[in-house]
Amino acid sequence: MTEPTDKPAAPPPNNLAAEAAVLGAILFDNNAYQYIADILTAEDFYAPAHQTVYAAAANLIQLGRVADGVTLREKFEQEDKLTEIGGAKYLVDLLDAAAFGPEVKDYARIIRDLAIRRELIRVGGKIQGSAIRPEDDQTGTDLISAAERQLFDLAERGSSERGFSTFADALAESLRTAEAAFKRGGKIAGIPTGLKDLDEKLGGFHRSDLLILAGRPSMGKTSLATNIAYNAASSYRYEPQDDGSKRTVDGAIVAFFSLEMSSEQLATRILAERTGISSHKIRQGALEKGDFEKLAEATAELQNLPLYIDDTGGISISELTARARRLQRSEGLDMIVIDYLQLITVSNSGGQANRVQEVTQITTALKALAKDLNVPVVALSQLSRAVEQRDDKRPQLSDLRESGSIEQDADIVMFVFREEYYLERTEPPADPNDPSSNEKWKAWRARLDQVYGTAEVIVSKQRHGPIGTVRLAFDAKVTRFGDLDQSRQMEEMEY
Repeated sequence: MTEPTDKPAAPPPNNLAAEAAVLGAILFDNNAYQYIADILTAEDFYAPAHQTVYAAAANLIQLGRVADGVTLREKFEQEDKLTEIGGAKYLVDLLDAAAFGPEVKDYARIIRDLAIRRELIRVGGKIQGSAIRPEDDQTGTDLISAAERQLFDLAERGSSERGFSTFADALAESLRTAEAAFKRGGKIAGIPTGLKDLDEKLGGFHRSDLLILAGRPSMGKTSLATNIAYNAASSYRYEPQDDGSKRTVDGAIVAFFSLEMSSEQLATRILAERTGISSHKIRQGALEKGDFEKLAEATAELQNLPLYIDDTGGISISELTARARRLQRSEGLDMIVIDYLQLITVSNSGGQANRVQEVTQITTALKALAKDLNVPVVALSQLSRAVEQRDDKRPQLSDLRESGSIEQDADIVMFVFREEYYLERTEPPADPNDPSSNEKWKAWRARLDQVYGTAEVIVSKQRHGPIGTVRLAFDAKVTRFGDLDQSRQMEEMEY
């Protein structure tokens, strides 16, 4: 005798007793709702009747009214839903099943966990269905990206219970920040940039901050961002924790989203900076034996650098966010660099939003990402051409493209400016028969000598500290920023 092959499908994970206990507790004492409101939504309940009762009770309580057997019965009779939930007797049965005391939160967490499990089953089935019958323009890679987004959204749903922290907790965190700055010799509480004067101005890059680094083309904003990312990653140190995790004590694990340059180009820049061999020579292969040996040594030194590069062009803000969260879960993450902001897309705009609205969505999402992951997010930005129309080419906040949202959401706005770049292109003619033209040329030459090999980082907005200008050294040959010699800074100030 053969056994039947078709077995009844197991019901989705659920716990009706826990659901009844939570609903009964709310009906007995509406204060119970305040304890579980940030844990549960109506959709977390398995039984449709329980979803209806919870939604109705929550609505009454939020309106400042009493939600009990009497008021709910009246509400459901008016909406012709009393029979749908099981009649007035069922409301009485819920009261009989009520949980009392702190266990109501435990029951709520059980309900939420089971809801997440059911959602996992649903998402898994949807992924399977899409893989079997994809839409016409969906590739396997597209399906993976969609699956990742769904799973990470679900992961966030599973860890969304946060609520208020006490002022004592906030004070303790503030003290830890001050302690970190003290241990570094003062002045640097955040992640060091590796540039002494910039660190003194900003105190390092602070966690949960959105930093905008902007500049016109050829000013070196990508080079500066790459230098900072390398400096942070190369100084990374951690302490192992009892649970097997790692706690960063210096430097950073860095995620670099390069929407314009390839990962190979970024790596070439870092190699050039480390070896002193120009990136042009490296790309052309115009190397001597000694150069190649330097490159090999630098490659061996840098291969374990905690610097992760994603060079996906035109990445959407949702994909960027999902990938950053995935990296933090798998490898850890302390800082994000994005080159550059205007190349990020908004996947759900449907062509209806204009670019200003899209940039607003992007900057809002980046600030939220910085807070959620507790990391600084450094986003590079373009400037409008208005800079080129002024005699003084130093940028200002109004030069930011779509500046309203960028300026508003950013905690720090910095501009990279190299006067040398503009001076080299404005050499005045020297006429031997015109003494005044000679004087102009001499003044031009003197100023060019003054600013040669230098750059300015203009801090135009900083929520937590002063604004001002930081002067740096810049080696165009290897696209490297560094600290400016003190005597050179004094000469600049005297000019």
